[in-house]
Amino acid sequence: MSVLEMKVPSPGESITEVEIATWLVKDGDYVEKDQPIAEVDSDKATLELPAEQSGIITLKAEEGDVVQVGQVVCLIDMDAARPEGAAPAAEAPKQEEAPKAAEPAKQEAPKPAVPVAAPQTYATGAPSPAAKKILDEKGMDAAQVSGTGRDGRITKTDAELAAVPALGGSPLTATGSRSTTTTKLSVLRRKIAQRLVSVKNETAMLTTFNEVDMSEIFRLRKLYKEEFAQKHGVGLGFMSFFTKAVTRALEMYPDVNASIDGDFKVNYDFCDISIAVSGPKGLMVPVLRNAENMSFSAVEANIKDLATKVRDGKITVDEMTGGTFTITNGGTFGSMLSTPIINPPQSAILGMHNIIQRPVAVDGQVVIRPMMYVAMSYDHRIIDGKESVGFLVAVKEGIDNPVQVLMGGDERKGLGL
Repeated sequence: MSVLEMKVPSPGESITEVEIATWLVKDGDYVEKDQPIAEVDSDKATLELPAEQSGIITLKAEEGDVVQVGQVVCLIDMDAARPEGAAPAAEAPKQEEAPKAAEPAKQEAPKPAVPVAAPQTYATGAPSPAAKKILDEKGMDAAQVSGTGRDGRITKTDAELAAVPALGGSPLTATGSRSTTTTKLSVLRRKIAQRLVSVKNETAMLTTFNEVDMSEIFRLRKLYKEEFAQKHGVGLGFMSFFTKAVTRALEMYPDVNASIDGDFKVNYDFCDISIAVSGPKGLMVPVLRNAENMSFSAVEANIKDLATKVRDGKITVDEMTGGTFTITNGGTFGSMLSTPIINPPQSAILGMHNIIQRPVAVDGQVVIRPMMYVAMSYDHRIIDGKESVGFLVAVKEGIDNPVQVLMGGDERKGLGL
């Protein structure tokens, strides 16, 4: 019998282990060569594991197992004949119903014992000070309450129980479901958690804020969106404007486009922009390589392609590594303001937020404009306040006046129309 041992391939540099997220086949199934048989989670992405040969598969790992790169996770019997058709699963023989156990005779609930009346004393029916306070607050008469204290005295508990409406139960009794569910975090989520904690502990992270006026971008999108889509095959969104504004600002303030390596600062002469995208497995950050050289249409097309890969689980490790600066848009979820966390080893991140029609002062007049708060978190070890504030002001200039700042004064040419 010719048996192939399938081992976990390396998903990328520095990855030594993965987690079996889902088996897409069952033990004993016949699989075809290159058929996806499992989804595995690494600390960077979720990848499909294809069958290396055709044959009957025997699983050697369970869902949720953490396995090392190079470890055998299944066997494939390559000599097994391919079934002619999909045979229906054999139905399990119906088990005869076990005879029902004789139902125990219904027992009537025992009647509560009638307490022997306590001898009447001066304390009988008299509330304690705490109980009296509760009854007075609720406007209740002590004669309405049965005392369970010594000699029939009304205690605080008696007053509390009497003050609760009949359907409300005891004030100490919780109503509704109180179940809990424990789920193991995926490798990706655990790695994200580890990285976020390390950023807080290992960087001098600060955040600076500003606001941008989206009026001009709204005007350009309304005027050219149909023509832009017809010519370039993609929509004209907000991200291309922010990406172009960011790459311009990075060229003006190169320290924002740098990282720390031990005692050294590493500056990059290119702008690889990481774009945060929410996917089924969590937040991913695919990278736009050399975004400083991209046109508006190229930015939109690349973001669309990468976002589709993230949502379909087809993004690769190489497509998510090597960014020099990150843009994240919490506004898509309704965030008004936030302090984004740096994506290491980068030194800064720009946070976009929702757009709200707000009154602002323009040339001494109060007008309504679509405004957005923007935030930049940065590592103060390498970026000073002057650079951080100047960078964000440069981004604001590009968004407030995109035609002059980002398009050279020609909006049609700037959009490639």
